[in-house]
Amino acid sequence: MDQLVIGFDRALRTVAGENHAARPLPADAPPADLSESERAHAAGLMRVNHMGEVCAQALYDGQALMARSDAVRAQLRSAAREETDHLAWCETRLKELDAAPSRLGPLFYGASFAMGAATALLGDRASLGFVEATEDLVCQHLDEHLQRLPADDERSRSILAQMRDDEARHGAEALQAGGAVFPAPVKGLMRLAAQVMTRTTYHL
Repeated sequence: MDQLVIGFDRALRTVAGENHAARPLPADAPPADLSESERAHAAGLMRVNHMGEVCAQALYDGQALMARSDAVRAQLRSAAREETDHLAWCETRLKELDAAPSRLGPLFYGASFAMGAATALLGDRASLGFVEATEDLVCQHLDEHLQRLPADDERSRSILAQMRDDEARHGAEALQAGGAVFPAPVKGLMRLAAQVMTRTTYHL
């Protein structure tokens, strides 16, 4: 019951935008003089990345709640704390771009939490494998966004580059801890599901 109450509080803070980073914002470059179309495009990309971090929090919360071993639960919680940094950084950058997060946060949080919990019910090996498969997709997604950002938007680029480094490490650590390697068809289905989020939250 205590874990459920703590999880509910964490969910509220996640979707309400009340997140605080433990690490400083990895963006030293001064704000660029972006055109209106460039600003809107950068905001759309950062909105998508913010929602990805909302989903990451939900996935980790669902997996940690149903984890079978304390060691795996601790590893999931540790990764989630770094994902909170990502969430706060994206929120900060959205404010700098005079933009708001997606209004679909509660919907995607709920769906992601259920997916994380369901995966954890298959066992810790499957749960850790799901972390690696998810982080692999996230790294691909971030690589794409790093290319699509306006050329002068170094602040957003610095944030996404640090996020990518963290995500790659989370995936590698999950495999090292015994995670199963998901087959390509499963990753393909996961990619299709992720595209639903990316295409809707760019604008909403």
